[in-house]
Amino acid sequence: MSEFDALLSKLLELKPDLSKSDVEALIAKKKEKIGAGYLTDQGALFLVASDLGITISEPPKSEIAIKDLHAGAKEVTLQTRVLNVSPKKQFSRKDGSQFYLRNMTVYDKDSAVVVKLWDEKANLPEMTNLSPGDLIKIIKAYIKSDLNGQLTVNIGSGSSIERTETESAIPSIDSITKDVSELKEGDNNVVVSGMLDGPITFSEFTNFKGMPGTALRLRLKGKDGRSIRAVLWGKTDSEMPKVIPSGTKARLIGVKAKTNQQELEIHGNESTTLDIQAEKQVEPLVIRILSSNKNENGQKMILGVDKQKQLYNIVDTANITESFSQEDVLECMPSKLYGNNVTIDSESFVRKIDEDLPKLADLRTKITDIKADNNTYCIEAIILKAPERRNVQTKTGETITLSEMYVEDDTAQIWLKGWRNQARLLDECTIGEIISVTGVTAKQGLEGRTELFLTPYSSIKKKN
Repeated sequence: MSEFDALLSKLLELKPDLSKSDVEALIAKKKEKIGAGYLTDQGALFLVASDLGITISEPPKSEIAIKDLHAGAKEVTLQTRVLNVSPKKQFSRKDGSQFYLRNMTVYDKDSAVVVKLWDEKANLPEMTNLSPGDLIKIIKAYIKSDLNGQLTVNIGSGSSIERTETESAIPSIDSITKDVSELKEGDNNVVVSGMLDGPITFSEFTNFKGMPGTALRLRLKGKDGRSIRAVLWGKTDSEMPKVIPSGTKARLIGVKAKTNQQELEIHGNESTTLDIQAEKQVEPLVIRILSSNKNENGQKMILGVDKQKQLYNIVDTANITESFSQEDVLECMPSKLYGNNVTIDSESFVRKIDEDLPKLADLRTKITDIKADNNTYCIEAIILKAPERRNVQTKTGETITLSEMYVEDDTAQIWLKGWRNQARLLDECTIGEIISVTGVTAKQGLEGRTELFLTPYSSIKKKN
């Protein structure tokens, strides 16, 4: 439908006592009165409407740019690409009534904006089929400012979303993807890619409002070799593939960059898409057991090493490795594998085999070579200062136990610390003892020095 036809239909809707031919006659009469060469049919239609006491407005452009949006605009139509889509959520109004809301981020060649889908629009079946990069047209939306002053596109009962296959100058997801090494402070609604570096972990927590939350944590390594920490808030393991091998290429769609404690970090949310780009078929994992413990739930926690001296954290939820001992070599097909984090359950394939793999003695690192890189280390050292326990209060008001002692080898000294349950591992240690410590992580302490921290997979063995 042309703009003229749309305006004519609007006039006839507001003035039902007139027919199309009546309006056309009025247009011809108006053009004749004004004089040839001054009015188009559409211009004359505006004047006719004014004479009739009716105000009609020019329909919005078919592809208004996101940068031209303003609060208060109504019946906005824009063509965009999908960046990401969040799950729908149910909320309660002050009167107790329920409503649904789903957020979607879209972008064009200049900008990005959040789209809010309310009530029945949040439940549209086609929303679950939208993927990053899909070209869509948003029709008859209205524009508001959120509590942070950011513009949002709102999809209500009179609005609609259509998938379109037309040609567009809006760049594809692939063309806007940047290597994680190119990320800069303040980048928002960006797409970054890199290699998964180290373990992928999930956590559950209670936020400062007392509400439960979840987070997925990982690191992406860029082409420059630098590894950047990423936190995806609101993500759960049910949304993830069962197997994500270490060293796999991954892409995060719809994230922002911010500096935390002088280190650049990537932050995403429940809308962020984690695109895993694994190229090889997963093969059975063959590892030598370096240490094994049991957690508070009675599950076996194994630290293992493969032929390439890559360390793995293994949780045996069914205790099917109960008969395995330190230095045994096992072959398994895990139920879950996230980088270096492995889960074995009752349906996993596990067996003991003979294989020439590195032993603990092959993995020890001298203290002087340890770097605050969150990697896992094995050391042998003498205790210079006996462990001391103290209670530490966190920002949330929780009181937790910290135990720490000072150790050295023939190259340097370092602090060895254990939080919560790991603090107990240090209780039996005394000054002058030589210990073999397996599976500790190296991080930067409060005073900027490198320190070692025990993990649920750590073990300490006395040598004298």
